[in-house]
Amino acid sequence: MPRSLPPLNALRAFEAAARRGSFKEAAGELGVTQGAVGQHVRVLEGWLGAPLFTRHNRRIVPTDAARSYLAGIGPALDRIAAATERFGQDDRAVLRVSAPATFALRWLVPRLARFRAEHPGVEVRLETSNASPEALGDPFDVIIRGGPDTFYGFRAAPFLAEERLPVCSPVLMDRIPLRRCEDLARHTLLHTLSLPRLWADWLARAGRAGLDPAATVVLDHFYLTLQAALDGLGVAMGPTALVADDLARGRLVAPFAGPALPARSYCTYLPEERANDPLALAFRAWLEREGDVGVRLG
Repeated sequence: MPRSLPPLNALRAFEAAARRGSFKEAAGELGVTQGAVGQHVRVLEGWLGAPLFTRHNRRIVPTDAARSYLAGIGPALDRIAAATERFGQDDRAVLRVSAPATFALRWLVPRLARFRAEHPGVEVRLETSNASPEALGDPFDVIIRGGPDTFYGFRAAPFLAEERLPVCSPVLMDRIPLRRCEDLARHTLLHTLSLPRLWADWLARAGRAGLDPAATVVLDHFYLTLQAALDGLGVAMGPTALVADDLARGRLVAPFAGPALPARSYCTYLPEERANDPLALAFRAWLEREGDVGVRLG
């Protein structure tokens, strides 16, 4: 039997108007005139043989029958939209990755072209987050966080070691030389709001606890702190993994050979149901190869 379906444009206009409670707002969402929305709704009312809205002040309110109808067609329209978006992409492998923003910006994204070159048929969908793997609402194939930690339902594997050392731009060091730890008293020390003790811990380890710098600047994200160091604003506590490229290219310098503060490694966390997935394992193996290279500062 043929399907008995009303016009799609009439359904879209009704769904948008019912959801927003306004022909005007529905028109804005659909990119048509308010009159066009009203005309489509009238077509649907004629097709169904019943009114769909009543007016209350300046808002439109779906009738009880219309609300029931909306509950049925809304999800159907969502499925049509999703199927349309997926059309022609079913043969493309998708890898969903979650990583912290600073790590993604300074380490992962600059290297992703190499993974794409090895796996040209893979579409990497990267989202940034610091939430624990257990707290993520969306399913991911590979989650990158510090560790190794134990999370129920996930398998952890370290791939990139890290320490923390003072770093600054070579221009700043030429302007205000840094030969000994005591020279930090002439500099601005850059702090990150979420890591307030980095400088205090490093200075204590260097035997200079209580050193009073010329100034301090506190930034709310670690990537801002590193960018401030690159721009010559001051001296930052640089994570070796995330500044290795800048050190190698001379954009940053590490004025002191040590001491280095220990830091957590970067790890992959694979959900148990993806633990044997060939694509997730290939990405993890690639990260391990890149990480082995990335920890060497030369």
